Amino acid sequence: MKTCFPIILASQSPRRRYLMKQAGIEFTVIPSLCEERVDPGLSPEACVAQLAEQKAMDIAARNRDAWVIGADTIVVIDGKILGKPSSKMEAASMLRQLSGRTHQVLTAFALIHLTSEKTTRRTVSTDVLFKPLSDAEIAWYIGTDEPFDKAGAYALQGIGAFMVKAVYGSYTNVIGLPICELVESLASEGIVVFS
Repeated sequence: MKTCFPIILASQSPRRRYLMKQAGIEFTVIPSLCEERVDPGLSPEACVAQLAEQKAMDIAARNRDAWVIGADTIVVIDGKILGKPSSKMEAASMLRQLSGRTHQVLTAFALIHLTSEKTTRRTVSTDVLFKPLSDAEIAWYIGTDEPFDKAGAYALQGIGAFMVKAVYGSYTNVIGLPICELVESLASEGIVVFS
């Protein structure tokens, strides 16, 4: 895969950087530091898309000739968004909600190129089934400190894999970036070519 235009990833996430490098995409990183503002009346799909676009636009405004990728990932169960837990108690509550049930992981990405006034948006949903978790398993996992910078209080690519019984859809989406769909979008815009 050949990258034809400058690409900037507007994310601090080491997981997103890893996934893009693994896919062979050439890019630089300029993390967006914008304050994430969301309309509370939005659906989870609209919410995650809005956050991805805010991050991309924040960096695109200062890099008009580059294609900027902004992304955001949320976990949804019973229509409710589970963000990153701020305490052990909140992490335990989230894991109890997910225990033995299927939830959705939504990742949205936005590609913005301001000079050409082009914007591409896409949201991908993956169903994830957790095994039933005991209180001991939840307490042990929280003790690893892995849940604290992860939406839904777990990492599929980390220790948290022991809780996941099945993934229906994009595995990389759950990690933080749906690579198949991202590469499709980059190729359709001519940003990358297979040659």
